[in-house]
Amino acid sequence: MKTIFKTLLVTSLTIGALTSCSKFEELNTNPDAAVNATAPMIATNLILNITDNTISSGKSFLQPAMLGKTVLYTEFPEDYQYNYLGRASFDGLVVLTNVEKMIGYAQEGTEKNAYTALGKFIRAWKFYSLTMQVGDIPYSDALKGESDVIAPKYDSQKDVFAGILKELDEADQLFAKGATFQGDPIYNGDVTKWRKMVNTFELQVLLSLYKKTSDTDLRVIERFKSIVASRPIFQSNADNFQLVYSDKANQRYPFYKLGNPSIIYPMVSQVPVAILKDLQDYRLFYYANPSSVQVAAGKAVSDYAAYIGTDPSMTYSDMTRIYTSKDYSALNSRYTELPDSEPVYLLSYAMLKFMLAEATLRGWISGTSVETYYNEGITAAMKFTASHTPDNVLYHHNRVITDAYIANYISSDKVKLNGNTEQQLSQIITQKYLSTFLQAPNNDAFYENRRTGYPKFPINTASNNNTPADKLPIRWLYPQKELDYNTSQVKAAINSQYGGSDDFNQQMWLLK
Repeated sequence: MKTIFKTLLVTSLTIGALTSCSKFEELNTNPDAAVNATAPMIATNLILNITDNTISSGKSFLQPAMLGKTVLYTEFPEDYQYNYLGRASFDGLVVLTNVEKMIGYAQEGTEKNAYTALGKFIRAWKFYSLTMQVGDIPYSDALKGESDVIAPKYDSQKDVFAGILKELDEADQLFAKGATFQGDPIYNGDVTKWRKMVNTFELQVLLSLYKKTSDTDLRVIERFKSIVASRPIFQSNADNFQLVYSDKANQRYPFYKLGNPSIIYPMVSQVPVAILKDLQDYRLFYYANPSSVQVAAGKAVSDYAAYIGTDPSMTYSDMTRIYTSKDYSALNSRYTELPDSEPVYLLSYAMLKFMLAEATLRGWISGTSVETYYNEGITAAMKFTASHTPDNVLYHHNRVITDAYIANYISSDKVKLNGNTEQQLSQIITQKYLSTFLQAPNNDAFYENRRTGYPKFPINTASNNNTPADKLPIRWLYPQKELDYNTSQVKAAINSQYGGSDDFNQQMWLLK
């Protein structure tokens, strides 16, 4: 169970009394004494809520990887591994009630600008995450319980996206008028870095709207082009929106071995393993360990043939037989042996480069070639992995990623962009998929597969928990709490979107 921070407590008696215990900001305070709330303390809480809470730890850390078909988990049959999404939860929106409190505590001027910008970004992030799961959600009426709005109406997904884009535009403008602020465990309050993050995230939001380019209200291509041309965006891996770990209590890598019984159960999926082998990609040796059976049979740890991926659609009984045989690849030891293993990002410079490559391929932007962005994305991804891995055979298995290797890799026939637009799109999204191994835990791999179909995820009707069994689910169901306590509003949303059927296979507006 994660021990990150205690929930902010704001009561009618002490408006602003709270306790906050962050693993990224140690506070030496009396735990029994009330502490006056400040804008920095609330900012820390909000930022960690969308980063540390999303990243999770132990087995939960692997759930996005199970959904994205990069990792299997063998202790028990896992819902995400077998394509059961379950119900979404709106509980994560409650923390947004602290946004106005944070802004209220800030001093007028540049400080208030910065905290207001942060609040708008946090709101956009949370609402985006939720609408991506279910479709229409409460937005304009959300979080108004103090104003007696106890049954908020649902906004159309289009209106939610319009609101998200507006808030991100405003966040960029306010950060530009802001100054360095306190309470930021990611960028140390650097408003320029926050502008890069806000704008890079807006590009991600816009790309998810690629089927809506004809919508004159949203102006998807116009917005995308303007951001790339005139606003700051990520410029290197140093700009990644990520948490960095260290060998201190409650600050260690989320899958580190200490207190983590889950380390013995993961298997690396055949989906990334097959691609990495085909491309002769050294990241295979950084992501996985060789099969102990293959090494015992005489294969070198640097031999591609020693790495055995497991089909993630395999029935649980078949998977456990392979697990018992030990003829499979487990996660690379660096993920469990290094308390300060690689940072975990939610959005990265490499991801941005692949977004720009796709946008160029689609004709949204010009001036730089698709190939340039694509190669820069691969280079950034490989350098991120290599730079955060010690020079130890246990972690790279004598296949060291060097600048020379990267140059040869991107010029190889199988890696170079080729073919028609759809084939090149497949290459771009596949490279993005490879770059986010145990990264981007906001279900990025699942959403990209849902959006583009790449890379192809295997389906086994004997193990798939979706109905029909020959399809992957594409959305979560609405929360049971909404059905119980906001019945008329959620039913109206289900009727207007899905003909009254709250089903895993219904297409939300975004996907049509």
